[in-house]
Amino acid sequence: MNKIQPFLKWAGGKRQLLPEIRKHIPQEFNHYYEPFVGAGAVLFDLEPNKAIINDVNSELINVYKVIKNNIEELIEDLKKHKNEPDYFYEIRGMDRTKEYKQLSPVKKASRLIYLNKTCFNGLFRVNSRGEFNVPFGKYKNPKIVNEEILRATNIYFNNNQISILNTDFTKAVSNAQKGDFVYFDPPYDPLTETSSFTSYSLNGFNKDDQERLRDTFLELHNRGCYVLLSNSDTEFIKEIYDHPNIKIEKVYANRNINSKGSGRGKISEVLIRNYG
Repeated sequence: MNKIQPFLKWAGGKRQLLPEIRKHIPQEFNHYYEPFVGAGAVLFDLEPNKAIINDVNSELINVYKVIKNNIEELIEDLKKHKNEPDYFYEIRGMDRTKEYKQLSPVKKASRLIYLNKTCFNGLFRVNSRGEFNVPFGKYKNPKIVNEEILRATNIYFNNNQISILNTDFTKAVSNAQKGDFVYFDPPYDPLTETSSFTSYSLNGFNKDDQERLRDTFLELHNRGCYVLLSNSDTEFIKEIYDHPNIKIEKVYANRNINSKGSGRGKISEVLIRNYG
């Protein structure tokens, strides 16, 4: 069986940064916590036996739960989708109807995976009303149904102690204890006032949230947890994490999901940790 890997493209996905992150994984830890799991690149690279994963995006968390609990139904439904613009816009428009709330978890998960595989640049973005609004991607042969990866993920979830949450990041780590490892990958502090990409959830993530996250980081440090966090290489982030127990390291990652070509390519980021 192939090693599990992300089954979605996700803004801020960590595949490009994995070589740097691997250098800073604690040699031993108890439970693994990832409160902003996104597409799960770090989770699937680590494959911890005991993990608590979380995301504020309820549509995304529904996909994880369906993969864990309803894998066969999900795969069968994914096989029904078509890579055609008219069909794409029909499926995309479902969340603009009253009937959308009545859809089964399997149908909602199938829709999100389909849209992710066929929309422009593999972007998940919603408007102010929470409606998916990315256009058709015009890909010749997108892999809408990747049975091998989906089944491998299902096996991993069911053969290990993996809890899947949909709550605020502070609640997601409320039970973390000494010797646990917490990896934070929040929506990044914007490099410019116009570059913010937080529309994968309705509520966004502002500077107050970044400071709230810093407070949580320090609280976990005081509990004896190993804490690693990735974020933008901005003065604001470096300033709020300026603390004697915190190490900040600049790293470089390729960023491919951006509506403007100038926003892609190698960008400096920071890895922030309280150990090693």
